[in-house]
Amino acid sequence: MTDSAIALDTYFGIKSGMTRVFDEQGNHVPVTVIKLIPNLITQVKTQDKEGYTAYQVGYAEKRESLLTKPIKGHLAKASVSQNLTQFSEVKVETADVASLGKALSLASFTPGTYIDVTGVSKGKGFAGVQKRYNFRGGPASHGSHFHRRVGSIGNRATPGRVFKNKKMPGHMGVDTKTIQNLTVFEINTEKGYLLIKGSVPGGKNGFIRIVKALKKQ
Repeated sequence: MTDSAIALDTYFGIKSGMTRVFDEQGNHVPVTVIKLIPNLITQVKTQDKEGYTAYQVGYAEKRESLLTKPIKGHLAKASVSQNLTQFSEVKVETADVASLGKALSLASFTPGTYIDVTGVSKGKGFAGVQKRYNFRGGPASHGSHFHRRVGSIGNRATPGRVFKNKKMPGHMGVDTKTIQNLTVFEINTEKGYLLIKGSVPGGKNGFIRIVKALKKQ
């Protein structure tokens, strides 16, 4: 990070997997390893122009041939040389136009800081109600023909339809999930990793959004 980096309560990284470490008392601590990647301000939204104040943060570098012309022009306008492909907005109370093109720092995420972590959960494909919603299921023996099926989903002719949000078989996973009140265990900007105590949503190499905890400070 450069001296001109700005500190926000948001940062984007890549989930590298899980491991374990030991604290000063020798206690075993399971941690998730987050790979630190460049986070750059690619657009500044102001009250006068957009009607609200926010920073657009760009991340996820790829080779130049994978960028579209509109994204190349957008990055060039922000004076960003990295080939970023993912963008997300962070609302702020005041936005400084001079921050355009600057990198985000990790000053807000010191060890012990409470954070909320958001990621896309692993996909499980088409799943039944026992796997998807933890239904108990029917009898396993004594000639039962009801094992893992849903069971009754309606009530005769009245109301004569299936209510919305009825728990039924369907696609499972690939949902945006947020785990609240996790803590930062360790941060190492030289080696480019951050350790979060506990598990976070998503699979390996998935993008993770880290923000200061909403409920704990």
